Amino acid sequence: MLNVVIFGAPGSGKGTQSELIMKEFGLDHISTGEVLRSEIKNETDLGKIAAGYIDKGQLVPDALIIDILSCVLDSKQNAKGVIFDGFPRTIPQAQALKKMLNERGTDVAVMLNLEVEENELIDRLLARGKLSGRSDDNLETIQLRLDVYHSQTAPLIVHYKQEGKYRSIKGTGTIEYIFEQIKNIIATCQTS
Repeated sequence: MLNVVIFGAPGSGKGTQSELIMKEFGLDHISTGEVLRSEIKNETDLGKIAAGYIDKGQLVPDALIIDILSCVLDSKQNAKGVIFDGFPRTIPQAQALKKMLNERGTDVAVMLNLEVEENELIDRLLARGKLSGRSDDNLETIQLRLDVYHSQTAPLIVHYKQEGKYRSIKGTGTIEYIFEQIKNIIATCQTS
């Protein structure tokens, strides 16, 4: 399996690029954000718990996310590979992902980090909030989400560098330009 972790701060374009990767390489997509938003929309018990964290700009606890992801991953056993979007967000989540994948005879092939300046991220998220109506795309929550990203999530860069799986992508420019960088990296992973 070709398993790709797509990484970057909120608003860096992970969802957009994930769609293109899925089409180009035939991979399945697991977005913890989409899974959680679905749970919240359907007002499940999990959704109500998750909403309490998300509305405050906080990360949903690892144990909750890992349980969800394990079930979703089992439903994708016949996939060519999976793009993990929004997971892992912490070192313990990265370790749990490695364990889950290893138990299924596979591992992360590459971690793609979409790098975008913070003022650009804020502009993108505010614009997205106006279009989509997402309650977490307001300036106060965006700043909290970026603070959480820098303090809790950014250390994953070091983790994946140590594993030799980290690749940096310039996340500004046209969608096509960014995707061209991604295609070249994934193609290299497929041949190695």
